[in-house]
Amino acid sequence: MEKQNRALIIIIPELIRFNIKVIFGNKFVYFLGGSFIFFLLITGISLFSSSIPDIAALYYQLLFPALLLIFFPTVYGIQNDEDVRILEILFSIPNYRFKVWMVRMLIILLMVWAVILMLSFLDNFILLRHNILALSIQLMVPVTFFGTVGFFFSTIIRNGHGAAVVVIILAIVAWFLEILSNELSVMTWSVFFNPFDMPSDTSMVVWDLAVVRNRTFLLVASAVAVLWGMLNLQQREKFMR
Repeated sequence: MEKQNRALIIIIPELIRFNIKVIFGNKFVYFLGGSFIFFLLITGISLFSSSIPDIAALYYQLLFPALLLIFFPTVYGIQNDEDVRILEILFSIPNYRFKVWMVRMLIILLMVWAVILMLSFLDNFILLRHNILALSIQLMVPVTFFGTVGFFFSTIIRNGHGAAVVVIILAIVAWFLEILSNELSVMTWSVFFNPFDMPSDTSMVVWDLAVVRNRTFLLVASAVAVLWGMLNLQQREKFMR
């Protein structure tokens, strides 16, 4: 039993390291660096701004570096498998989409959450004292949504560049709708809904209900996207042409 536990302790880190290498295509450092640069840029602007940032501002400050980090591994994941010529091998594994991609998705989300926690911890000292865990959990909801939707489109388009264009266009449209919409009933269904930015003319009870509805919508949509993507991966012949 002890030997098995020791073997697992050795194998699991190696398995995670290998998946990270495949997932990010040896580009993880670049995306992590880009996220930090984006974070430092916005933090610097906030430090020299005349207004004091609030928790709602921190939410958006951390959201975009997180989206940048999750974008590449989910949208380009299948193309990376094809580029390194392991897609055929993966399809030979029974239920590969569940054994490989579910594990990868979990690794990606945990890595992004770890980065969010670290950046949120820095914000806690640099800009504003806040609940680090609550902020990070709220951020992971839209991050999970964009990650699973990116994966879903990659299984349909089967090309990383094409899927990236579709996801970026949808994100831009969603962002413009968020800016233009002032009605709470419309904002509730926005993927960029900020749970910490409660309007002054809204009661706490109504706002809490809107937050629950929005988070439920995003999580359900994420589950549908990832399961639909897994079903698309059953069509082996479409990916092996």
